[in-house]
Amino acid sequence: MKDVQVHAPENVQEQFQEPIHYQNQHLCIKAWQFTDESKPGPSNRRWHYHKEVELILVQNGSMNLHTPGHCYALDAGDVAIVGSSQLHLSQKTSDGPLIYIVLHVDLQRYFDPAMMMYYRHFSELVRPLEELNYIFRENAAARLEMAGILTGIHEEMIGKRKGYEIAASMHIKHLLLTLLRHDSRGLLQSYEFVDDTVMRPVLDYVSRHLSERIDMDEVSRIARMNYSYFSKYFKKAVGVSFVDYVNRQRILKAAHRLVAEPASVSSIAASVGIENMAHFYELFKRYNGCTPKEYARRLLRGEARSDA
Repeated sequence: MKDVQVHAPENVQEQFQEPIHYQNQHLCIKAWQFTDESKPGPSNRRWHYHKEVELILVQNGSMNLHTPGHCYALDAGDVAIVGSSQLHLSQKTSDGPLIYIVLHVDLQRYFDPAMMMYYRHFSELVRPLEELNYIFRENAAARLEMAGILTGIHEEMIGKRKGYEIAASMHIKHLLLTLLRHDSRGLLQSYEFVDDTVMRPVLDYVSRHLSERIDMDEVSRIARMNYSYFSKYFKKAVGVSFVDYVNRQRILKAAHRLVAEPASVSSIAASVGIENMAHFYELFKRYNGCTPKEYARRLLRGEARSDA
């Protein structure tokens, strides 16, 4: 897998939230093999996103996987990961059939007590999982191991042999362990135990009320804590303050709308609960490294940063 700079398709304004139909509702998994025999060239696929994490294994041919900041050139045997709610699209780049496996999985289903110390990172509360793609680019053993996991999940979900639910669940745990064990840069680290019964209602509340004023008294009540204790608990668990987390989520939502809707920047800012435009621009540049217009232009031109 290489990280290269190429031109993305020009239908950047076409973007949507893709519904993922699980093969098993209890496992929250969809694993499917696709074959594309079309000619390579500009993609007619749209920028899209979904709450599920996505992993791709190319088995034959080659393709480009675009995200707002990167373009990953994938050949046979290559693997890539796209984080939850991350804008992306793919593009076939070689003649002949393109065959690849795509796994969609809601990782929230797999956070048991043994995993909760890693909740902070796998939940992408601060750092997007896309940053872990360096593992597959730099480590052939990790790439091969992940390819075997994705193939195994696909075989279990399609074959549905007796006990496939157990096997698929074990594969997902193996997937998470592989990322942890091969994370040489230390992006995934263990932290204090995070109680999902406390955090999940709070995060869901934030998600539903991003366009409104977030009431800290209400948030503290949902967490069943007083305001002072909740503020300390949240920062210790997530790694950033509650206010910073809310701002990050608002800017993420604004970025989605920026490339999807023919609306002014001011109206988009207001739709995510930020009325002060100077503050909106400051936050957008802090989290995306550029202004809103530059961000939209980056997607249109397919500008990709190096992962070096």
